[in-house]
Amino acid sequence: MTEGLKKLNSFMVIKSVQLLRTNNKTSSSWLILGILSSTLLAVMFSETMLLPAIPEIMKDFNIPYNTAIWVFSAYLIVAAVMTPISGKLSDIYGKKKVLLTLLILYTAGIIAGGFTTNISALLISRIVQGVGLAAVPVAFSILRDVFPVEKLSIAIGVFSSAYSAGSVLGLLFGASIIQSIGWHATFFLIAPVAAIVTTIIAIFVPSRKPQQQSRGSIEVLDKKKENKVDIKGGIFLSITITTFLIGLTLLETGSISNSALVLLSFGISSLSLGIFIAIEKRNAFPLIDLTMIKHKIILPSYILLTLTGITMFLIYPTIVQLVRTPQPLGFGGDAIDAGNVQLPFMITFLIFATISSFIINRFGNIKPAIIGGIFVILGTSSLFIFHSTEVEVSANLALMAVGLSLTNIVGWNILVSSSPKEYTGTSVGVGALLFFLGMAIGPALSGIYIQMNQSFIGSIDGSFPSKESFNLIFLTAVILSIGSMVNLFILKKRLPHRKLITN
Repeated sequence: MTEGLKKLNSFMVIKSVQLLRTNNKTSSSWLILGILSSTLLAVMFSETMLLPAIPEIMKDFNIPYNTAIWVFSAYLIVAAVMTPISGKLSDIYGKKKVLLTLLILYTAGIIAGGFTTNISALLISRIVQGVGLAAVPVAFSILRDVFPVEKLSIAIGVFSSAYSAGSVLGLLFGASIIQSIGWHATFFLIAPVAAIVTTIIAIFVPSRKPQQQSRGSIEVLDKKKENKVDIKGGIFLSITITTFLIGLTLLETGSISNSALVLLSFGISSLSLGIFIAIEKRNAFPLIDLTMIKHKIILPSYILLTLTGITMFLIYPTIVQLVRTPQPLGFGGDAIDAGNVQLPFMITFLIFATISSFIINRFGNIKPAIIGGIFVILGTSSLFIFHSTEVEVSANLALMAVGLSLTNIVGWNILVSSSPKEYTGTSVGVGALLFFLGMAIGPALSGIYIQMNQSFIGSIDGSFPSKESFNLIFLTAVILSIGSMVNLFILKKRLPHRKLITN
């Protein structure tokens, strides 16, 4: 009897210790999630604060819209190129080390942005900040390490909701700051926040060594090769993206004299893309694993994220222009009005991005995504038809936000959970590249429509976006949303079951 009690007590002690370790690990995982989410929140807070300042930047530096939009395009190009590189580096050297390095660069770029006095200096500071944005796929990789598969969708949803939370805060405070202090103040306010977040990560996020191969001579040689970052691929990828967007920018002028330059830009971009693909095919450890792009599930996820990025950033700057363009072409508002019109979108996105993770965890990926796709089509279609008042625009943006929050989280969720665990950073880095590339293409597309469709208003000096330009932009958003829905049906056919995909 006594021996039996001793065994029972020993069993209970062992189980208690195991339970305590599990609880501590769970608590630590949620703490890491909170810290990483604050990183994304701070980044988006900074970006959204700057968004309503486009007219002020144009006025201060005496530049046209298609030049001012490079304040965002330059930032996103660098982010797009750096994301697969940062993902690769995190797989090689460790995620925390790479994450801290990127955030330190981002903080330095933010501080530099506050002291800029010309457009060239501002663009340089934005390029440095773009390097910091490449921390996003590294953070996703860390979440993959610390959360079990059954909780991963919730973690991704919470992390993604920080995107909209930062946007909400940026709109709430950014427009007022720009109106009363000036757009330079947005940089000075976010710099200490970025520094604090970086310090917290350094202290509380644990370091995890990258997975090592066996010690055999062949494996060690392979490891040395794998540790080489594909610099050539990164260079030609940068040329491809940059020249493509330069071509779009030149196309915005609508001038026949620029036709040769437009063709030259697109020609260089196409040639550079061909060279990049050739380099990646020959490289044993490429910057972008082309076999992943061919994956029947990962490829549609990439397409979904790209279309989502284009749609969101096609609409964002357009709404600012619509609100701030004088009547009768626009609403004749100021920076605060522009923020208020977009605020329902951000708040709705925040709410549904938060609950979407629980919906997906319960019902799987596809059903919520298709419902979201329907909402995006309804929202963009209604915005195309009804955008004559601020109330109409806000309501339609909120409708879009419901759908985009679902499709966006599903895209990331499928991508993160479908990627091989040892290459999560690389795979998610490619997804982030395409997402950021879409975000860079969006403003360039809106710039084409706005610059090529200008109107004049009575005695007011200068030209302004015409009503036709806004109609064309919103129609393009409808077409993109339909494309996303088609892609979702492709995913529906290819997914093996409704639950999360595991390795």
